[in-house]
Amino acid sequence: MPNENLKTLYVDEKEEQRGVRMEDKVRSGVAEGRFTGAIESQTSKIPSSGYLAAAFGAITASAILKIVGKDDWALFVGQWPAAFLLMGVYNKMVKQHGSDAYSKAA
Repeated sequence: MPNENLKTLYVDEKEEQRGVRMEDKVRSGVAEGRFTGAIESQTSKIPSSGYLAAAFGAITASAILKIVGKDDWALFVGQWPAAFLLMGVYNKMVKQHGSDAYSKAA
């Protein structure tokens, strides 16, 4: 039984008036949009190790750029690994849990 002292999370004010709670939407499996589904169907084709390789490639490229004296480019490219790793984590989560487990297409 949930703690009665905790405030119920609602999606927005209109749905709060109708009594639609966030946990109900999560449990019922609200469908993803077509755009999100299209992106995820393409990115799921990339193996998770591909994102890791891209991150290490960016680190290596940044180090090389720093060595040859291209400091601005080294800093620019050196910020890419975090984004690649984050995309890899998201990709892994989508593959394991499915972003749209309740969809008819899934």
